[in-house]
Amino acid sequence: MTRSRIARPIRQALSRPLIQQPRHAIAPFVSARSQASLADPNSESQSGPPQLVNELPDPREENEVRLPRAVQALYLQPLRREAEYGVPSCDLQLRSYSIPNLEFFCDFALRAAYYLNLPAFGPVPLPKITERWTVPRSHFIFKKSQENFERITRRRLIQIRDGHPETVQIWLAYLQKHAYYGIGMKANVWEFASLNPGEQLDAESKSLQEIVEQKLENFGRDKTMGTVEKVKELLASERFRHTK
Repeated sequence: MTRSRIARPIRQALSRPLIQQPRHAIAPFVSARSQASLADPNSESQSGPPQLVNELPDPREENEVRLPRAVQALYLQPLRREAEYGVPSCDLQLRSYSIPNLEFFCDFALRAAYYLNLPAFGPVPLPKITERWTVPRSHFIFKKSQENFERITRRRLIQIRDGHPETVQIWLAYLQKHAYYGIGMKANVWEFASLNPGEQLDAESKSLQEIVEQKLENFGRDKTMGTVEKVKELLASERFRHTK
């Protein structure tokens, strides 16, 4: 390679101007170009200033059917209620071996909590559980040939705050009814009672005693108690009389 070929790129680099044009000098041109790109292409034939596309709806979209708000919300993040006091009512822990299934069911649980007027927080990722096993592939002299297996459990936590106990039970029952495959659930529920639990227990003891007495009435008896009465009804029936 000759000396002229080496020096040519250096001369070209040195011949370029080192002072660049400031950005604010081309700002009017960029703003004008952006406004022109947003303008309606058919506005050139009309008189007057150009109109933006966002100002008027597209006539081609006027006859299209708009999706309901509930369907449009499926493509957005789930809505959430705000907690007034922040008192925890339920901790729902979701477990799965598959991350997509786990994230899908977390989204479903948050949307169900919103429509039941429950302030939900999460999902909070919990530490994963890693389990490993080593199993021999064969026996006897081939025992050294072993195989390793691994299973990773992913977990998420959803917390309900300021929720009524009955509403929380409805929420958990709804999730259990529409459970997704490969998802395990474990819930810790807190219920807050009044300051005088003794009076409440005394009032409930009477109703519990009546229920226990009804259960103990037939304790130790056979289930064939009504056979004698059925035989008497059969003998006194007209159908039995005509058969004599």
